[in-house]
Amino acid sequence: MSKLRRLGIVIALGLVLLLGMVVLAVSYTGFGVTSGIGTGGLPLSLSDFSDVPQSVTDGATSLAAELFGDCREKCDDFINQLLATYLEAEGKDFVIVFNPGGWGWNLVEDTPGWRSIFDGIESELENLSYTSLKLNYLRAADTFRGRLDEFGEIINGYQSKANDLACRVEFLTTYLPDLKVILTGESTGAVIADGAMEILEDNPRVYSIQTGPPFWHQTAMSERTLVLTDNGITTDSFSQGDFFDIIWGYYKKWFGLSEPEDDFGTIPHFIAVPGHDYWWQYPEVCSRITNFLRDNFGIEEIIH
Repeated sequence: MSKLRRLGIVIALGLVLLLGMVVLAVSYTGFGVTSGIGTGGLPLSLSDFSDVPQSVTDGATSLAAELFGDCREKCDDFINQLLATYLEAEGKDFVIVFNPGGWGWNLVEDTPGWRSIFDGIESELENLSYTSLKLNYLRAADTFRGRLDEFGEIINGYQSKANDLACRVEFLTTYLPDLKVILTGESTGAVIADGAMEILEDNPRVYSIQTGPPFWHQTAMSERTLVLTDNGITTDSFSQGDFFDIIWGYYKKWFGLSEPEDDFGTIPHFIAVPGHDYWWQYPEVCSRITNFLRDNFGIEEIIH
C-alpha cells in the first residue's frame, strides 16, 4: 500500500506539472521574428525611422496596438520589425518568406534542401525579370519558453502565429501596393503558411509554396497555393501518415543504420523519415515550382 501511495503521488505530481505546462503554453502570447537571410536569425530592426512615411508608421502603430494592447515592449518590437521589413521590401517585386519545420527556429541557411529551393525560386524570378527579398520567419525561440510557446501553438492549431504572419503580410501589401508575397513552408511550417493563406484568401497578391505538410493537416487548397506531398523520388511518409516507415526511419537514424543521401555538393544528409526531404535538384520539385511561378508570374499572365 505504501508503494502504491508513493506511485500515486508521483503520478499526481506529474499530471499537475503537465497541466501547468499546458496552461503556461496556452496563455503565452509570443510572436514571431522576421529576419533577413544571412543575418543569423537576428530580427530586422531600425534605429532611425526618418525614412519611413508617417502614414506607414501610424499604420504599424495601430496594428501593434490591435494585436498586443497596452504591452509596450511587444508593441515596440513588433513596430520596429514591421517598419524595418517595409524599408527592406520597398522597391522589390517579391518578398519570399520561409517558415521552418520542427520547432520553428531553424533558418533557411541551416536547412539545405529548402536553401536550394529558395535559391531556385529567386533564380527563376530573376529569369522573369523580378527582384525579390528573402526572409526567415522564426515563430519560436530555442529556449524552454519557446518550446512551451510552440507546444501551445500545436494545441491551438497555430492560430496566433498564422495570424501574426498574416498581419505582417497584409501590412506590406497595403503600404507597398506593387508588392507580391510568396509564403513558403516545410513540414509543420507549411501549417503556418497555410493558416496565413486562409486569413489572406481575399488578398490576390499573396501566394504560397508548401512542402511535406503533416498528415493530420488538411490543406486549404487554392489557385495561389502549391503543395508538394511527394518529392518525385520517394513517397513522403510524414505527409501520408505511414507510421511504420516513420518509426523505422527514426530507428535507423538513432542507431546509425541510415545511409547518407546524395549531398548535391553539400554535407551528406540523413533522412529519418523516408521521402520527407525536398531539393531543387529533384526534377519533380524543380519542375512543379517552376511551372507554378511561370503560370502565375510569367509575361503572358501579366499581359492577361
